[in-house]
Amino acid sequence: MICKRIIPCLDIDNGRVVKGVNFGQLRNVGDPVELARFYQDEGADELVFLDISATFEERQTVFDVVQRVARALMIPFTVGGGVSSIGQVKHLLESGADKVTVNTAAVANPELIAEIAAECGSQCCVLAVDARRRSADRRWEVLTHGGRRAAGLDAVDWCHQAVERGAGEILLTSWDRDGTRLGFDLELTAAISATVGVPVIASGGAGGADDFVSVLTIGMADAALAASIFHDRDWRISDLKHVLNEEGIPVRL
Repeated sequence: MICKRIIPCLDIDNGRVVKGVNFGQLRNVGDPVELARFYQDEGADELVFLDISATFEERQTVFDVVQRVARALMIPFTVGGGVSSIGQVKHLLESGADKVTVNTAAVANPELIAEIAAECGSQCCVLAVDARRRSADRRWEVLTHGGRRAAGLDAVDWCHQAVERGAGEILLTSWDRDGTRLGFDLELTAAISATVGVPVIASGGAGGADDFVSVLTIGMADAALAASIFHDRDWRISDLKHVLNEEGIPVRL
């Protein structure tokens, strides 16, 4: 049986780890290298590093910080933020990343997904999707530029298209739940998971162990990502995994 993964997220702004609510109200959390080591020791299955201001500021990901974090890790390491070319993807992989996420650039140029898959392998290509519920119906729209702009795309349709082009994994973040601790958007996660044939990482809204149980079962997610509850030490990853194990959810203890 394939184990479900628990993934801490390091949102990076100006070289520091930050966390906010609905992609705003950012607060400083700490040093990315120190936190990376801490989460690895805590039993994290993977680590995600997102340079959240790179696209909006029209610059590349901070490669030097990526290299320092990569040197501290022995677990899989996914990096994103400001990635807009195959050259940048290769640079990140050479800097120590195992996988690279694309978001805004992939919306602007969907062929980038196919290019990454062809040259680096689908397993390296993670489509990051920031989705916001539309008030007019029970669907979700794709946001770009760090959640600042609506792309005019339906989130479910976009994920399906991206996987057909070669994306090997979906990092799905609910804009509505981000940083709120109100629980993952189960309806959104289940809709995407039922549509694509690749692993889905659920993100946005984790508040406690029950939320992880729900998103990994009802939401059909393959992995769950969180930041606030780990950064604030409300939950230790090891304790969370023991709860999941008791609930019959396969995890690496």
